[in-house]
Amino acid sequence: MPADKPHRAPLHDGFVPGRHAIDAYGGGGFRFADMSHVGSLLALPSGVHAWKGVTTPRDLTLDAFAPVLEEASEIELLLVGVGADLVHLQESVLWGLREAGLRVEVMQTGAAARTYTILLGENRRVAAALLAVG
Repeated sequence: MPADKPHRAPLHDGFVPGRHAIDAYGGGGFRFADMSHVGSLLALPSGVHAWKGVTTPRDLTLDAFAPVLEEASEIELLLVGVGADLVHLQESVLWGLREAGLRVEVMQTGAAARTYTILLGENRRVAAALLAVG
């Protein structure tokens, strides 16, 4: 599933409505819905959003998850792809997400993208917050 290099076409205004499987990842971005995006992504019930300003695990603050929290009532499970290496979320971030009623699983971006696509295919109430990997 890793992509050599995604095309450089940006999301339309940073947003594509609807739920879309992640077809490929790598090269600093993702492919989905017959388009590509360079940078990190939020795959939410409302659609796929560019995750602006989030490029490293250091950027994974509770404020960065604000768009996720806005849709928390429609999400059963949040998959957080933290990059090529597994790192833990800060406890305050993890608890903030859980207090919103979210079940949170943290994993490498590749695993998160694959798991998201599988669960989406099962019509589960899943969302993904994915850091881009090189």
